[in-house]
Amino acid sequence: MTLATGIGSLPGPGDRDAAQAYAEAVRTVLGELGEPPGLPYLPELPGRGAGAAMTGRALAVVAGLAADLQPAGWRLVDAVGVDQRRARSLLAQDLDQLEEQAQGFAGPFKVQVAGPWTLAATVEKPRGDKVLADHGARRDLAQALAEGVAGHVADLRRRLPDASRLVVQVDEPALAAVLAGGVPTASGFGRHRVVHPPEASAALEWVLGAVADAGAEPWVHACAPGTPLDLLRGAGARGLAVDPDVLSAADHDVLGATLEAGETVVLGVVPVTDPAAPLEDSRLVERVLRWLDMLGFDPEEVAGSLVVSPGCGLAGASPEWARRATGLARGTARALTAG
Repeated sequence: MTLATGIGSLPGPGDRDAAQAYAEAVRTVLGELGEPPGLPYLPELPGRGAGAAMTGRALAVVAGLAADLQPAGWRLVDAVGVDQRRARSLLAQDLDQLEEQAQGFAGPFKVQVAGPWTLAATVEKPRGDKVLADHGARRDLAQALAEGVAGHVADLRRRLPDASRLVVQVDEPALAAVLAGGVPTASGFGRHRVVHPPEASAALEWVLGAVADAGAEPWVHACAPGTPLDLLRGAGARGLAVDPDVLSAADHDVLGATLEAGETVVLGVVPVTDPAAPLEDSRLVERVLRWLDMLGFDPEEVAGSLVVSPGCGLAGASPEWARRATGLARGTARALTAG
C-alpha cells in the first residue's frame, strides 16, 4: 500500500491559544492520516516560538548537553537554561496531547528531529561561532543527539504501545551546505570549512543507528539540492524523503536503488503553498506514475515502499492549504494503491 504523510511542520497558532492550536493540529493529523493509507506524525508548530522550531525541538531531545537561547540563536552552555527547559516541557506536553488523542492507535506513526549536521550548523559553541567550527564539539553534539533520540523513541513507544511501526525522520536541510563549505561564520564574512563525507557519514550513523537500535525505522528528509542521497543510505537511512523538483540524475539512481532494495522513498509531490491553479489528485498521480516509469518500476511492485507527501514542511502555508495538501497526499496515495 502506498502511504501518505506530512514532513512535520504545520501553520499556527495564529491568533489562537497555543495549547488549543496544538491539540487541533494533532486532531487534524490523526483525522486525515490516522486510517490507511495514512502515516500520521507528531506535528510541529514552530510559530509557537524558538522552543517549538526545528533546532529548539532537537535540543529538547538531546541528552547530556545544556543549551540556552541567546540573541544570536541557540548556544551550548554549562547548565540547562530556561529556554531549553521550556522546549523540553513543550515537547512533553505535545506528547501528552498525542497520547490522549491516540489511545488505542495501532497503525504506523512518525516523529521528526533535526539531524546532527543541521544542529551543528545552527547551534553555537559556548564562546560563540557554530558548533560546526569545532571537530570535538560537533562529535559531542551528534552523540548526545543519538542518545537522546533513543530515549525519545522509548518514550513514544510507551505512549503508543499498539503502534505497528515507528519511524524517526531525521531532518538535514543544512547537510548539503555543510559538505560544500557553504555555512556562514558568525561574522557573516566567511564560510566554515568543508566537512568531508566520512565524518559526515559517521555522525549520521550514530543517530540513525540509535534509531534502529531502539526499534524504529530511520528515515532522512533532505530537500536541499546537492544533498548526497547515497551518503544517507550508506549511513543507515532506510527511508529518503525528497523534493522531486531538486533531484539530479544521480539522485534518481539512488532512489531507484532504494526502491529496489525494498526501502522507502517519500516523494514530495504536493506543493507546500497554495498553487495558482486548482490542483487535483489526478495530476499528482500522473506525476508519480511518470517518475516511476522513468525509473522502470510498475506502481504495484513498489507500492509498499512509496510514500506521498508535501515537498517540505507546511509551516509557511495557510491553514486551509495545509489541510488541502494533506488531503491531496492522502487522495494520491489511495489512487496509486487502487491502481
